[in-house]
Amino acid sequence: MIDAASTGLPVAEVLGALTGALEGGPNAVLVAPPGAGKTTLVPLVLLDAPWVEGRRIVMLEPRRLAARAAARRMAAMLGETVGETVGYRMRLDSRVGPATRIEVVTEGVFARMILVDPELTGIAAVIFDEFHERSLDADFSLALALDVQSALRDDLRLVVMSATLDGGRVAALMDKAPLVESAGRSHPVDIRHAPRRPDQRIEDAVAEAIRAALRDEQGSILAFLPGQAEIRRTAERLEGALPASAYLAPLFGAMDIRDQDAAILPPEPGRRKIVLATAIAESSVTIDGVRVVVDSGLARQPAFEPGMAITRLQTVRVSRASADQRAGRAGRTQPGVAIRLWHEGQTAALEPFDPPEIARTDLSRLLLDCLAWGVSDPRTLRFLDAPPEPALNEARAGLAALGAIDGQGGRLTAKGERLRAIPLPVPLAAMVAEAGTVADAERRARLAVLITERGLGGTSTDLDRRLAAFDADRSPRGRQSRQLAERIAGQLDLPGGKTEDNATAGNMLLDAFPDRVARARPGRPGHFVMAGGRGVVADEADPLAGAPFIVAADVSGAAAGARLLAGAAIAEAQIEDRLGDRIETRTEMRFDARTGRLAARRVRTLGAITLSSAPRPVEPGPEAEAALLEGVRGHGLGSLPWDKATESLRARLSFLHARLGDPWPDVGDEALMQALDAWLAPFLPGRTGLDDVPLRDALMLRAGPERQAELDRLAPSHLTVPTGSRLALTYPPGGAAPELAVRVQELFGLTEHPAVLGGAVPVLIELLSPAHRPIQRTADLPAFWAGSWSEVRAEMRGRYPKHVWPDDPASAAPTRRAKPR
Repeated sequence: MIDAASTGLPVAEVLGALTGALEGGPNAVLVAPPGAGKTTLVPLVLLDAPWVEGRRIVMLEPRRLAARAAARRMAAMLGETVGETVGYRMRLDSRVGPATRIEVVTEGVFARMILVDPELTGIAAVIFDEFHERSLDADFSLALALDVQSALRDDLRLVVMSATLDGGRVAALMDKAPLVESAGRSHPVDIRHAPRRPDQRIEDAVAEAIRAALRDEQGSILAFLPGQAEIRRTAERLEGALPASAYLAPLFGAMDIRDQDAAILPPEPGRRKIVLATAIAESSVTIDGVRVVVDSGLARQPAFEPGMAITRLQTVRVSRASADQRAGRAGRTQPGVAIRLWHEGQTAALEPFDPPEIARTDLSRLLLDCLAWGVSDPRTLRFLDAPPEPALNEARAGLAALGAIDGQGGRLTAKGERLRAIPLPVPLAAMVAEAGTVADAERRARLAVLITERGLGGTSTDLDRRLAAFDADRSPRGRQSRQLAERIAGQLDLPGGKTEDNATAGNMLLDAFPDRVARARPGRPGHFVMAGGRGVVADEADPLAGAPFIVAADVSGAAAGARLLAGAAIAEAQIEDRLGDRIETRTEMRFDARTGRLAARRVRTLGAITLSSAPRPVEPGPEAEAALLEGVRGHGLGSLPWDKATESLRARLSFLHARLGDPWPDVGDEALMQALDAWLAPFLPGRTGLDDVPLRDALMLRAGPERQAELDRLAPSHLTVPTGSRLALTYPPGGAAPELAVRVQELFGLTEHPAVLGGAVPVLIELLSPAHRPIQRTADLPAFWAGSWSEVRAEMRGRYPKHVWPDDPASAAPTRRAKPR
């Protein structure tokens, strides 16, 4: 059909090797740089292979823009229009006819095709183009195609093509398929670095680099930015500051098809085009006239959070492979320049390749489709990277909660089959499946399409506003999207009737994202906490910022403070009505460390959201006992009613434990905290506070009440001195000797030093003056009387002449008083 050599495309030189490999076996891997022509030539050349036998060739593309562009280029090379020999098929658009032999389809479309028709009837070959992008649909489609090839269709040819890919690894997956490599046709690209300042916004840096390139370079400019918002802000900075010869052409996935096509057309004669694009322009698409690339080095990627069942969009650094792909755009048609907005040394620190989507997204749909395929464990299929087990477990749990799979064998239920038949992400399919009438289903399907098609109905975060704008949208994209919604709704067997009066976006979203119901944080406009526990933030000027409750349908950014991208307000009454079975009512008791008592509230919650809270009396019982114990665990032993007597008891027990060990218990902080249930809990029944807990009895329970007499004998709390005074002993930590502070006159006549522990440990006596000031410390009183007493007596007698200072204190009478007048 076509003379490949005459095209001058580099891939023509290896097409003989590729066709030869497919003559001798079912699989092949082709690695060719951007611009080599693989996307255009390979399907056209293979169409003439004898094994095709009049059947079709299907080529997968990761994006709609690339699929349309590839089909148009091939049709033009044949001198035809799209829909004749070459056609395309995608979610919102289709151009195929009865004579179509080459179908360019998006990866999601092919996944549905093979699930509906596992034999791939009438298809001779499947080509996976730009496989390096590693979408979940591409990985799954290849795994299914390999499964079909081994079990049903040994004549099916599979070709994987890519520019930046570990070709050997893919070839090994495909039964050691031949690896064919092609040289590229790229022109030299001068890579320069213009590092962005740490405090500089990305749109300011990109706009600055574009202005410099307009001044210093020739040709059109392609600038890569992470997302639509950055494209819009960059455009705002450039508008009004461009020469008359230059014009802006945004390019992102949420644009109307016609606007996307316009962005990749050659610039008008004598003019320079500035394409502000997301990663959509990295591969497959040649934008004529571009010789300057400005690379922000950033991209937006989904990140799935197991445990939250939420996929967030996050801004990340590109991989080295992506940076190379982007730079290569500048050398497609002539020598070019690539300006990277980071330090040259940072390139080596970039990841070699982007992580595959299978490692960072929700796997609910994958698991549903695998179960329908007859595979209970997706990891048994031939994936290049196996699905992560935590994400699979999350998917199983979510599908079981929806009733889509049974909780035991993991088999599809009737509801699971119904959800599978709806071509939407599982939560949105569940939302549509809850419709009661055809009209209700169509409205729910329109909301689902609105959420999955970025930019449809405008850019407001408020889905009610966007839904109204979408319903009034008369553009081709709007009409096609509504037709898609009608087709989705038509798959349900429902009666006719009107849409429910309360079918607001928020009310419908409750069936899709009950864990993403969010309540406003008091005093913080735009800040919400979701039922699942995560925070989400809307700009204060956002129409949803003042809503008391919202449902967050789409979020972006870090998990600690994700930004709201799309959501809807929801009335509390609707939450109560629709999610009543998820609302939990319980009594919460809180321990007040200041008063030592419990306070109780009746609380109604939806996950992490408190719907209502009202005080109520605290009733004694097991809940109160548990709350008191938790109060001690949370606030420490200091929350107990310690007094001098109980502190002394604890010190004495600690002394005996340190000196004698068992059976005397450890009453240190750590030991008591670990054993609260054993010694404190028995004294909590009937109580709602700790202020009247008999702490002495609790401590003795730990020691054993029968040891009270032994405790008093071995470690007495007080010591009676010769005057009859009963003075408290102090037991220091660590088992040190107890201490006694006493005025020296009260010990006159004492000839034997006091001791504890059966006389084994002398008491350390601190002798005091009549004014209760320390005179001396001693652990041997008789030696003190016989020794240094004379010096003490001489000094003290002059200072306290009214008190008795005998020559021989060991034989003197003790006294508490001064000498009589």
